Amino acid sequence: MPQHDPVFQPGATVPLPHARRKNKKTGRIMLLLFAMALILLLYFFYNDEAGRFLPFVNKNTPPVAELHPVVLEHAEKLVEEAAAIGISVLITQGHRSEEEQNELYNKGRTSQGAIVTYARGGESYHNYGLAIDFALLNAKGKALWDLEYDGNRNGKSDWHEVAALAKKIGFSWGGDWKGFKDYPHLQMDFGYSINELSRGFRPGPDVQPETGGG
Repeated sequence: MPQHDPVFQPGATVPLPHARRKNKKTGRIMLLLFAMALILLLYFFYNDEAGRFLPFVNKNTPPVAELHPVVLEHAEKLVEEAAAIGISVLITQGHRSEEEQNELYNKGRTSQGAIVTYARGGESYHNYGLAIDFALLNAKGKALWDLEYDGNRNGKSDWHEVAALAKKIGFSWGGDWKGFKDYPHLQMDFGYSINELSRGFRPGPDVQPETGGG
């Protein structure tokens, strides 16, 4: 029987060999991209340093119950260095639980007293053992929060001398904050934001602060 060319309907398309090859190539590329994305996602989930920067990655980390060992070490160093220039420093607060933080936050809002913080529970570096508060001690051992006090009689504010020492050994000072200033507050965040800390990420026990700040 004679062979006839197939009859095509108007508007019908015929898949060409090169088009099929192109579709297969595109499919392989998409599959490769999907595999790479999956590998990256797993990497971010299981690598602390990478996972910190993805807002949906959380770690099941127990609450912090004490000062970070490096913060404690440098707090003791601050007391020693201040004493060497005739200033007595009292560390008045270290780690603070989220419950204690909320009680502090409620002062001047739902309980009596003046407003002393704008950070709720989980929003302060105290809650993660990365901050301390301090006061000065006069010759009689009385705690002072006097920014102008000059107990070593060198013509300088003891408070600001302590703040300068603290910044040199790696603390940042609440007195440098814009807006609300927290003069007794010193912290070491080690590059971690409150958001990262609240999602369970923590600085290691051997991490060191940057020092030499003025």
